[in-house]
Amino acid sequence: METPLITGAFALLLITISLLQPLARRLGLAPSVLLAVVGTLIGISATYLFYTNHTNRFDDFAQVFADPPLNSEMILYMFLPLLLFQTTLTLDIRRILEDLVPILVMAVLAVFVATAFIGFALYPLAGMSLVVCLLLGSIVATTDPVAVVAIFRDIGAPARLGRIVEGESLLNDAAAIVIFVILMGVLTQHESLTISEAVIAFGRSFIGGLIVGAILARVAVSLLSLMRDLPLAQVTLSLALPYGTYVLSDQFADVSAVVAVVCAGTIFNLYGLSRIQPANWQFLHSVWEQLSFWAASLIFLLSAILIPKLVAGFAPIDILLLLVVIVAALAARAVVIFGLLPMMSLFGAGQSVSNKYKTVILWGGMRGAVTLILALSVSEHAVLSEEVSGFVTKLATGFVLFTLLVYGTSLKPLIRLLGLDRLNARDEALRTQFLSLALLDVRSELKTAAKIYHIDENVTEEVLKGYEDRAAAAASETNKLEELKDWDRVRIGLIALADREQQLVLEHFHEKTISGRAVSRFLTLTGRIGDLTRSDGRSGYNKATRQPLKFGFGFRFAQALQRRLRIARPLANRLADRFEFLLIYRILADELIDFNNGRIRPLLGDRVSDILHDMLCLRQDETIQAIDALRLQYPDYADVLESQFLLKAGVRLEETAYDEAKAQMLIGTELHRDLLSDVERARRTSHTRPKLDLGLKTGDLVGAHPLFKDLPRKQQKAIRRMMRPQFATPRERLIRRGDRGDAAYFIASGAVEVQAPTHSVRLGRGDVFGEIALMTGGRRSADVVALGYCQLLSLGAHDFKSLMEEHPDLREHVVELATKRQLMNTDKAEHELEDPVVPQFSDSPSQDNQVSQEIQQREADGSTASSQSNPPDTTETATTTLKIEVKEEITVTETIEIPEDTPPAESDTETSAEKTEKKETASG
Repeated sequence: METPLITGAFALLLITISLLQPLARRLGLAPSVLLAVVGTLIGISATYLFYTNHTNRFDDFAQVFADPPLNSEMILYMFLPLLLFQTTLTLDIRRILEDLVPILVMAVLAVFVATAFIGFALYPLAGMSLVVCLLLGSIVATTDPVAVVAIFRDIGAPARLGRIVEGESLLNDAAAIVIFVILMGVLTQHESLTISEAVIAFGRSFIGGLIVGAILARVAVSLLSLMRDLPLAQVTLSLALPYGTYVLSDQFADVSAVVAVVCAGTIFNLYGLSRIQPANWQFLHSVWEQLSFWAASLIFLLSAILIPKLVAGFAPIDILLLLVVIVAALAARAVVIFGLLPMMSLFGAGQSVSNKYKTVILWGGMRGAVTLILALSVSEHAVLSEEVSGFVTKLATGFVLFTLLVYGTSLKPLIRLLGLDRLNARDEALRTQFLSLALLDVRSELKTAAKIYHIDENVTEEVLKGYEDRAAAAASETNKLEELKDWDRVRIGLIALADREQQLVLEHFHEKTISGRAVSRFLTLTGRIGDLTRSDGRSGYNKATRQPLKFGFGFRFAQALQRRLRIARPLANRLADRFEFLLIYRILADELIDFNNGRIRPLLGDRVSDILHDMLCLRQDETIQAIDALRLQYPDYADVLESQFLLKAGVRLEETAYDEAKAQMLIGTELHRDLLSDVERARRTSHTRPKLDLGLKTGDLVGAHPLFKDLPRKQQKAIRRMMRPQFATPRERLIRRGDRGDAAYFIASGAVEVQAPTHSVRLGRGDVFGEIALMTGGRRSADVVALGYCQLLSLGAHDFKSLMEEHPDLREHVVELATKRQLMNTDKAEHELEDPVVPQFSDSPSQDNQVSQEIQQREADGSTASSQSNPPDTTETATTTLKIEVKEEITVTETIEIPEDTPPAESDTETSAEKTEKKETASG
């Protein structure tokens, strides 16, 4: 074929695609339906013109469409990587991961169910082997969710429902192609596979694809930082990634190329945002959206053009077999949607979906270009017989046409029949109220504009009268809002707050005051807030907004690495991320309070707005408390982060000023470019987050601790070898009552609360806890909980014993503290009845007995002293000093991380004076 003819045919296809888009919108059809119809007509027309005897004038041009210069492999390699990669870029990956279980079940398990249903239903009637029938089942198991997702967005369906359908389709294609490749290998190589061998082959191909895609994507993401100011280079690298991944996986690694590309796109979406500037990320998305539109349209149109060729020789028996495929596919999808989805919802692994939405998902199971290309690859396979290839291609193509022409054209009427296109009572009431206020605002602004532009008053009054009438008509229906229950109106306000918060996050990202590392987490959070608010109302909003203030699994894991392996870097990174997150979270809360007062109050009234204001203030207070807890521990780091945030805002304002000056022709292009280079250097500096030093160096902690700072350096060095630094978070339980004592803890900074059965005592810097059980060999007599962020030095039982033996003066002081502590922790009557304890330091029983006797003697002395009316001055002075130190450490951290519905502890209801009095009394 001549190149000009191919180029002209390509241009004709592009023109057709561009014209079909507005036509599909006007007709209310999915574009894929029109593409299939028009492509089929083009294929029929080209075939007629090429083979007819009436004229030979159009033979060369018609041959391009009747016998395209592309085979199935070329179409797959050209278009499929683009489609898969762009789909992953548009998904909210972090939200998808939250629903990974239902998506995997809907995708992978649904493919197996559909393949089995269709294969076993055809096997008794088709006269083909079971493998051929299963091969057809795997081909038609793929779904095209584009039309369904677009309709969901139009009718305001839950966003989570749309994500599940999109995620299902993405992995659905991958799983179906893996099964297709395995079955094709069985057919063409004439090798039999047992069920276990097939499962292993599937797992190797699927998991291998994940590994290859993840490795290549991480390499590509690491290269993005070299192209920070070069958006064209970044887009080029992103374009090379899916093609390189597909070829490497398919031709060299022998794993699923589809799975590898999906995994590569997921990793690129997760980590690429933090390596690319906001404007460049938007540019990359725009380019990929255009590429995907071309690829999706061309692959569908080219596949549709081949439909007449694929269905050639369609016989009456094939109609019966096609009906079997249709019924089996519909039954398989119904089993998954109406059977598996409710089961997942029952076990909390998925969202509860109404039967109306399930019906739409069931009827929206259209098949698309992937099914057609897989069918085309079967028809082109030289090893397969014509009988087998004809059977597969005819039924697969007929099934695609049926789903597009029947499901695609009837989906919107079905939605109207189910009433899913109508506003609910809440939205209808809100619409009238908002419309009334908006029209009045527009009327006022139009009146001002008419005066500025000197428009005749008669003309102005006529235009304004129309807006006034519309506003009055809307206002007459605003009583619908008053008819709603209070919780409905509060939910409306909370949904508005959630949507506004997501918009604020995007604005801060575009203004470059939020880093790419943080914006993805905030977008995930705001999406979760919106979903839980829509499903659970006020309780859902509170749950979602308080969740990020807690310490998740990642933080606990980093903390465990520090404690057990002394690897502090992950914990420092987690704390730094938390610091940055809380600062931005506080700013968002401030902006939401202003939004509530300025926009929601006129719309929903003072009563609802006051409720929302109280909720936002509570959220703000909890965030500030969490920030202050960190600030007490790391004040310098907090100052640096806040300074960087201001620098980011300053850089943005500076850049805006230069852009406006260039737009007003005050400066030239060269000067503007030079100024922006300085801005970019300042921006890089402001986005370079400082490293957080946890201050967990054992030598520094031992040297600064009041118990050890006066010891000689040689003795401090010996103690350092025994100690292990430990970091504690607010409300973390460090010691549990009743456990065996295995370590003592020295507080280097922070504060803890010793929760005895009858009262609580707070300890601060310089104190020791957990030593009593080590000295007496008994069990823990109280719980110990961290009140804020704490830096501790832990000492194991054996090392504690050695330390006490080597340093008699230190042992004397610790014994004195232990005596006071045991009096504090134990009720007197209960203490007198306590059974004798057996010392656990068996290596030196005499020494242990001596320590135990000292404790008992001091307990007796303390009991006698506590009964005297005037305690010695030295004890009172020591107790008062301890009280002052603790107060300085825990002033702000007392209420950190208290759950919403947890009643306050008994100690929290006591006043500071009462606690001090109880502590002094216990100390004697």
